[in-house]
Amino acid sequence: MVSTKSKSALTWIFILAVLLSGYLIRRIVDFNPLFITLLTVEIIVAAFINWRFNPLQVGVVRSMLGLLFIFSGFVKGVDPIGTQYRIADYFIAFGTEWAIPYALPLAVILNASEFVLGAMLLFNIRLRITTWLVMIMMAFFTVTTFNDALYNPVPDCGCFGDAIILSNWQTFYKNLVIVSLLMIVFFSRNRIRFSYNQKVEYSLIIIFTLGFVWFEIFNIRHLPLIDFRDWKVGNKKIVEEKKPLKYYLTYKNRDTGKTQEYLSPNYPYDDSAWMSKWEFVKQRVIDPNPKVNNLAIEDEEGNDVTDQIIANPDFQFMLISYDINRMNTKKTNDIRKLLSKCNEDGYSFVMLTSSIPEEVHSFLNKYDLDIDYYFADDVSLEAMIRANPGLVLLKNGVVLGKWHYNDFPSYEDFKQKFVDN
Repeated sequence: MVSTKSKSALTWIFILAVLLSGYLIRRIVDFNPLFITLLTVEIIVAAFINWRFNPLQVGVVRSMLGLLFIFSGFVKGVDPIGTQYRIADYFIAFGTEWAIPYALPLAVILNASEFVLGAMLLFNIRLRITTWLVMIMMAFFTVTTFNDALYNPVPDCGCFGDAIILSNWQTFYKNLVIVSLLMIVFFSRNRIRFSYNQKVEYSLIIIFTLGFVWFEIFNIRHLPLIDFRDWKVGNKKIVEEKKPLKYYLTYKNRDTGKTQEYLSPNYPYDDSAWMSKWEFVKQRVIDPNPKVNNLAIEDEEGNDVTDQIIANPDFQFMLISYDINRMNTKKTNDIRKLLSKCNEDGYSFVMLTSSIPEEVHSFLNKYDLDIDYYFADDVSLEAMIRANPGLVLLKNGVVLGKWHYNDFPSYEDFKQKFVDN
């Protein structure tokens, strides 16, 4: 017969094997039938040997799952508007655009649910109903992410917000690993003692829920407390010393049909005999510089002015409004005052929007704003700052500051923080 210690060792090995599968996800980006089979077998084994896991093992797995759900809920809750955009993408993909206005409240509810369920797992609160709720949630998201992996209706589900970007297949694999671990806790739920009395449990649930919802509302009304995106303060959005573009030219031999690619100018273009035997086929261009900026800014005539604005060696204010018709206009007077002071002292202040010129002209006339305006893609502007309008301050391509319209600085605040110091 197998001893108790041997059984415990085997179940620890199984837990470690599941965790190793989770680690391997970072290396397996695309569809892998062997890996799917392995993860499916782990789920089945976890369900069939659930009675072999001792209380310590169940507690460790429960705590890991709790921390994972807390982390997942937090990184989305710190940026609920980002979650809103992804939910809206799903509504569009599935033809339910009528539900887009409900995307933000739904984002707040989903993020809070994930965080609170994680806290309940971690602190062993109402475990019987908690495991059922988590199991239902995981069943829904596993089916959803499998559909994403197969058909790619939304490129990034945002399961970890912008903190960790996974492919759709990686997200599906991640959910299978979670289900494997969840099986251990789910089937052991009736063997685990409650940690608190009922009043304490309900009090903790209320505190976790209200506290996290307040946290999400704060991040909506201001900017995310932690910015995981490319335009966070401190990032440099230009390449200082650009390397030259590389041009690859493909030529075909007129006699043999053989093709050969050359890095220009490393080909015998000055050899007339060679040139008579080879003909040009195509050219490809490689930019060896790192891509630090996905933003493309154009003026009203369609001229690219991105570098002119982003690389401004002096202070550069950018008023961001992805949709000028939906802009919050409560701070228009503050914008006008800041704009006027910047113009007096020679600091560039521009507006970026994706709205059409006629809408921009009408808006500026209505609110008496004399500001240079340019155009950019709405998705890029939404990614820059989670506010409409939002304010971004650059200098020599470095993001110095970002402000929600509820927190626009006065000109005196700007000078004290960035000019006088």
